[in-house]
Amino acid sequence: MNQNAFRYLSYGVYVISTLDQGRPTGCTANSAMQITSSPATIAVSINHDNFTNQCISDTGKFTISILSEGSDPGIIGNFGFQSGRTVNKYDATAYEMVNGLPVVSDACGYLVCEVIDKMETSTHTVFLGAVKDAEVLKGGEAMTYAYYHKVVKGKSPKAAPTYLPEEDEKETKPDGSAGAPTKRYVCQVCGYVYEGTHLPEDYKCPVCGVGADRFVEG
Repeated sequence: MNQNAFRYLSYGVYVISTLDQGRPTGCTANSAMQITSSPATIAVSINHDNFTNQCISDTGKFTISILSEGSDPGIIGNFGFQSGRTVNKYDATAYEMVNGLPVVSDACGYLVCEVIDKMETSTHTVFLGAVKDAEVLKGGEAMTYAYYHKVVKGKSPKAAPTYLPEEDEKETKPDGSAGAPTKRYVCQVCGYVYEGTHLPEDYKCPVCGVGADRFVEG
C-alpha cells in the first residue's frame, strides 16, 4: 500500500486548545472537519498520547484556531513538537481568551466547541464538538497541509493522524519511481529534523525559529 496517496486528501493546519486546570494548553492538528451545518458540528482527531487529548476529555471543551498562510510557522512547531505536560506552550504565543478558552491571535479564524460525543480508535480519539462561537480574525488564505509541506517545508509530528514513517517520506515521481535522495538536516538548537533533497537558504526551524545556518546535515 502506498500511503503517499493519503496526501491527496485535503487538510488544514490548526491549533486545538483547551485548559489544564485553568492553564491554557493545546496541540497542532490537521484533522478537523465540519460534520453538519445546522446544528454546526465539528470533528477533531487527537492522538491518545497527546496531553491535549486528556485535557479535552476532562474539560469537555476545545477551540480550533485556524492558521493562515501568513501565520508564524513557529506556532506549528511550538504546539506540535513539545508536550503540554512539561511546557507552557502559550507562554511563547500571543492569544486571547474566548468563552473561557484560549485562541491563537495569529490565526485567520477560530471555533469554540463543546464536546457532545467521541469515538475511540486504536491510536486517536475523534471528538465531536457543537460549535458555540466562531469568528474571523485576520482573514486571508487558510493554510493547507499541502502548503505546510511544500512551502513551509514542515514535517508532521509522530502523533499526527497523517504522519508517515520515514521510509514513506521519500519523494516519488508520478510513475512511482524514486526521486532525488532524501537528506536529513538537524537543528543544532532544538534538534528538529528537516528531511528533503536540500535545505532552502531561507528556511527557518518551525520549532525554535533559527535559520538554515544553524542546521547540519546528518
